[in-house]
Amino acid sequence: MSNILIIKHGSLGDIAQASGAIQDIFENHKNSQIYLLTTKPYFDLFKKNPFINEVILDKRLSRFNLLYLFSLMKKLKKLNFFKVYDLQNSSRTKFYKTILFPKSNLDTWSSSLTTLPQGIDKEQFDKKPVLERFEYQLKSSGLETKNTLKPDFSWSCSKIEHIKKKYDLNKYILLFPFCSPHLTAKKWPYYNELINLIKNKFKDEYKILVAPGPEEIDDAKKFNAVSVLNDQKSLNISELSSLIKESSFIVANDTGPAHMAAHLQAKGLTLFGSHTTAHKVSIERKYFKPIQVENLEKLGSEKVFEYLVNKI
Repeated sequence: MSNILIIKHGSLGDIAQASGAIQDIFENHKNSQIYLLTTKPYFDLFKKNPFINEVILDKRLSRFNLLYLFSLMKKLKKLNFFKVYDLQNSSRTKFYKTILFPKSNLDTWSSSLTTLPQGIDKEQFDKKPVLERFEYQLKSSGLETKNTLKPDFSWSCSKIEHIKKKYDLNKYILLFPFCSPHLTAKKWPYYNELINLIKNKFKDEYKILVAPGPEEIDDAKKFNAVSVLNDQKSLNISELSSLIKESSFIVANDTGPAHMAAHLQAKGLTLFGSHTTAHKVSIERKYFKPIQVENLEKLGSEKVFEYLVNKI
């Protein structure tokens, strides 16, 4: 039995997007042992993935930390991998390739670099939608791809009956009004106006929820919505996945939870400004749609509310 390594460090949205590619790698190597190299935030999560046999932790310490680097590379080399699928495609994983397989080609190391279409550089290739890039990489590596373009992130879910009981949840609309402090261009400013419109229309038919991350708990108090926590802490990824999947509707900025929702087949929409396009990040699904505008400050709450009413 040969060993296969998949590399996927993060981020949260990227993990959800890569679910189909990981499944296809498994399906094409059913007689192999599938290992996955990832970082601490996703180490326990990936243990739940049915298409991975073993998860390896990469602490991603400095490249100048030679003791750590030597230890990690020694562990990886000992497993004598038949093939590596680099789904991170970063400068760090390129660096790992030079250590593990310095003279390798596509037969040993599958990445966007080793599978680049003729006449196209990586900068041009990276402008393509992310799922199309995964599909091209895997097909160029000789794999049949049935799931790459339609990731299913439902493997990440866990039971949340205790949380639903605590907050008396039945029908609920889940909002993600947050974003990273350095990515404020992604933040739509009218969530409280939307909340008021929903409550005026539906009264008590739906609860309005937010599910803040660890750094967003205080910020969540600004919204006229129920802040869902577990023992005063943010939900873990598996709990959040279930809360998203069981929701009646999602409205989100372009953040990790939006990508989770898209690939959990949740119903909802995500709001895009000029920072990128919904097409490039492959977020549009059958039930989960984007609204793309040049300036999020000019996207009124009435337009978002109208879409919600028509689709919920």
